[in-house]
Order: sequence, then structure tokens, then C-alpha cells
Amino acid sequence: MYYIVTGAAGFIGSNLVKALNERGEHNIIAVDNLSKADKFRNLADCEIADYLDKEDFLNKLQEGYFDGLVAAVLHQGACSDTMETDGRYMMENNYQYTLELLNYCQNEEIPFLYASSASVYGGGSVFKENREFESPLNVYAYSKFLFDQVVRRRWHKRSAQIVGLRYFNVYGAREQHKGRMASVAYHFFNQYRAEGKVKLFEGCDGYANGGQLRDFVSIEDVVKVNMYFLDHPNKSGIFNLGTGKAQSFNDVAAATINTLRATEGKPALSLVDLQQQGLIGYTPFPEQLRGKYQSYTQADISALRGSGYAEPFLNVEQGVAKYVEQMLKS
Repeated sequence: MYYIVTGAAGFIGSNLVKALNERGEHNIIAVDNLSKADKFRNLADCEIADYLDKEDFLNKLQEGYFDGLVAAVLHQGACSDTMETDGRYMMENNYQYTLELLNYCQNEEIPFLYASSASVYGGGSVFKENREFESPLNVYAYSKFLFDQVVRRRWHKRSAQIVGLRYFNVYGAREQHKGRMASVAYHFFNQYRAEGKVKLFEGCDGYANGGQLRDFVSIEDVVKVNMYFLDHPNKSGIFNLGTGKAQSFNDVAAATINTLRATEGKPALSLVDLQQQGLIGYTPFPEQLRGKYQSYTQADISALRGSGYAEPFLNVEQGVAKYVEQMLKS
């Protein structure tokens, strides 16, 4: 039996492939679109049974090639660029593609774990998996929101496990190919090593410079939650996947810089000291992001905890430190 991982050469997908390998699973069909060829590096240390381009995969799926051969589908494949303005492209990649996989998995009674997104909550201040709190600000968020609505409508007729995971701000290994869409931890690491300082956005929406708050969640925790649901096929639902605690961009910058300073034998500095010494600076908030930016996110993880997932989450100080140490070794 095969595990199918879509978006397998991407950030979260490749980490899931690696996690399956570490559990002794090598019968993995890796599905992606390598038009950005550098993504192959994310799979170079992984063991897979086969790689398929997304279009070839869909053709084989429609032809019944995988019927009776699939243990589970972990669907991470999507256009994740929140600034993408081609709505037709976004809906085809994020909505129609996901819908086709859902239909297949339900027809074949296959567990289906898929990537949703915290972006569905838009500019709201309550992040709970209820329709009343969902108001997407861009077409990326709308594509994720619309599919979640399909899942809800079909909920009581499901034939197999369906798990939607609303990822908050994920950071960690294997994201280097994402360019400007990579996490702020990744960008801060590279900025500091190149320039000896990092730059954050100035304040907006009433927040101080660098004080906007996000729920930053380590890829390690994201993988653990996916594996938990894979191990519990009787559990279904749409779940927030964050730490449940918002921290500032300043916190991420400070954790990044202080971890790098520690490797140089230098002491940790407070945020005020980092600012006064010019190690953290600020740039004007981009006009094109006004009205489309989430200045605050904090996952309500009560539903996830209610499902039985009890593992603690890494905070920014812990997770970013581990990530920086990993990047220094790569």
C-alpha cells in the first residue's frame, strides 16, 4: 500500500515524506510540480517509491491506476502565494485539485489529510473553527475557505477519515525554495548573516514597530500533528494547527539574533538593546498589504486538544533556536 503525498517537494510536504521514512515507510508516491526545479533538493535525502508530476498523477488517478493501493493521502499541494492575483489559477490549483482528491478518497474509502490555512479568518480576532469567524481577505484564503465549506456540507456522509489542518505561521527546515514566501525566521537568519542586522515592518493597525502578533508554529509540531491523525483514522475534523500562543515579530528576530550570537560566544541581548544597537531596525509598512494583512493571529486549539492530541508545542524561543542551529549545519 502506498502513501500519497502531494506538494511532496514543498516545505510541509517534504517534511511529511521524511517523517514517514523515519517511521519505516518507503512506499510513498511523491506528487509535485517541479517547474521550480530547485525544490528537488527537499527530497534528495528521502526514500520514495515514485515521483509523479501533478498532471500525470491526476490522469492516473482518473484511470483507476491507484485503486486499492492507497493507505492514505496527505494533500499539501497548492499555490501558497497569498499575493497571487490570478484567481482562476488559484482556484484550479487549490480548490478544484483538492476537490478531485476528496472525491477519490471518499469513493475509495481512503483517509484524506489536507492543508487548510489560518488565512480563512482574515482580519478577525477570533480564531475558532466556526463559520461566523471566517472572512478571507484574498483569493488564496478564499480557495481554502471554500473547500472547507465543501467538507462541512459532506460531513455526515463521509466514508473515511477527513482531516483539514488550518496551518498558522509555519517555520522550519526545507522552506528555502519559497523565496519571499519563506518564514520570517528564515529571512531574519539570512539578513543577519549578510548584513549584521535584521529589518521588520513598522507598526500598523495600532501595533508598535515589529509588534504585530502571529501564532508561529514549528514544522516539527506540524509533522507531529499530521502523524497523530494518520495513526488515528477514526478521528476527523477541521482543526487549527498553531501553538495557541501569539508572539511578536520582534520575538522571532530576537530569538534568531541571540541564537546566532550564542554561536559566536556573545551574550543574549534584550529587545531594547537589540534596537538601540541597530541590530533590529524597521522599514515602512508596504502600502499594497494594507487591508490584506493579518496583524494578529492566535490559534484556538481547543478542538485539536479535544481530539486527544496532548503534546506540548515549541514556543518561538525554543523552535527558532532549533531552526537556526539546523540552518547553520546545512
